Amino acid sequence: MSAETQTRTDTELVVDVGPVAHGGHCVARHEGRVVFVRHAIPGEKVKVRLTDAGEGSKFWRADTVEVLEASPERVPHFWQVADSGRAWSHGHPPVGGAELGHVSLEHQRRLKAQVLAEQLKRLAGVEHPPVAEGTVEAVGGAFVGGEQNHGEQNDGEQNGAAGLGWRTRASFAVTPGGKLGMHAHRSDQVIAIREMPLAVPGINGLRLWDVDLQGIERVEVAAPANGSRPLVLLAPAPGTRAKRLNAILAQLPADVSVASFDPVKGEVLQLRGRTWVQESAAGHEFRVTGEGFWQIHRDAPDTLVGAVKAFLHDGGYLEPGAVVTDLYAGAGLFTAALADAVGVTGSVLSVEGSPGTSRDARKNLHGAPQVEIIQGRVERVLRQKPRNFDALVLDPPRAGAGKAVVSQLMAAGPRAIAYVSCDPASFARDLGYFQQGGWSLAGLRAFDLYPHTHHMETVALLTPRR
Repeated sequence: MSAETQTRTDTELVVDVGPVAHGGHCVARHEGRVVFVRHAIPGEKVKVRLTDAGEGSKFWRADTVEVLEASPERVPHFWQVADSGRAWSHGHPPVGGAELGHVSLEHQRRLKAQVLAEQLKRLAGVEHPPVAEGTVEAVGGAFVGGEQNHGEQNDGEQNGAAGLGWRTRASFAVTPGGKLGMHAHRSDQVIAIREMPLAVPGINGLRLWDVDLQGIERVEVAAPANGSRPLVLLAPAPGTRAKRLNAILAQLPADVSVASFDPVKGEVLQLRGRTWVQESAAGHEFRVTGEGFWQIHRDAPDTLVGAVKAFLHDGGYLEPGAVVTDLYAGAGLFTAALADAVGVTGSVLSVEGSPGTSRDARKNLHGAPQVEIIQGRVERVLRQKPRNFDALVLDPPRAGAGKAVVSQLMAAGPRAIAYVSCDPASFARDLGYFQQGGWSLAGLRAFDLYPHTHHMETVALLTPRR
């Protein structure tokens, strides 16, 4: 951090909060300079603390520390360490990962719909996106205190207590004293925690905050929604000895699998039980190893498979005998659904870049002769194995597919593409590339698969113009 930046951070200002922006911020201005404010709501007047600022910076970043004029959509935050005003009053920033916890769930979805519409207009020139119901859709029942309620919206949702208990996967840091913690936003500072309200009971029930984690730099936890055996992954600090790992192992429940992993090398070593978890979705069982990708919301896999199949099946693009592909396929969630739809007379090409996750896909789809699984970069595989497809599913990482891959996909000549995205900005950018190549946005659904955060998931149907 520069000396100039240091002289500005910790300064407090009073600002009027403007529109929501992508990334969990709202836009405010101070003496003509843009200030991206977290933990506020459009229309409020708040006191903020600058967290990233410099005289030469094009914009500043800030956290809300006091609400002077509150929005009617403001609710009490469900998690004290993520409550910005409370955290700063105790001398530290809030933890990340629940930046919209002060906003009613219904209004969170309206704000996300505004962000999606703004990104589509700015990056793809789409003025009126064909979003189902014109908003971001709620997923599953209301979650209160980690328990699911499939009834109508309850008092918990209205006061901000709902939208909890949905994360089947969670990533934690460790404090210098060996306590479970989480990072503050855009910071190396780790704040100790004693609960994770967004996580399923299977994660909170481990009580990892009571474990002495000295010698560990990072902890990953997966607790499948089907109730199968959880997995705790420990990333040891350099020089941590086996004796220290064994001491941690002794503090964890006996029915939990435990493994160590190297985030750089991607190596996972068994300490106890399995190095993978068993997930269930769309009528199939899936083995997912270590840090292998799986949707984190307990209802996300079935929701997204249903949306993809509806777009492709209803349009007549997915039927027995069809030739389809699943790109960035992970452990084979969409591949399995596509294989069911095209039957043994069709064919499915499944492409995944991660070697470990691709091995999972092979195990998960070994009984489907119509499936060909290839491990490798999508652009390389498409170049080496050119073919014509009836339809394809595209589920890239947060950075999106990019211009080169989009060009290859259009050249493959599919009749339709189902594009699954977790980032509205990269999706809108890629949509712009498709439109430049003569394709159109034929359908779009947005899902609130990350309540109390700024994230959302979209499923789009893209088709060539006729």
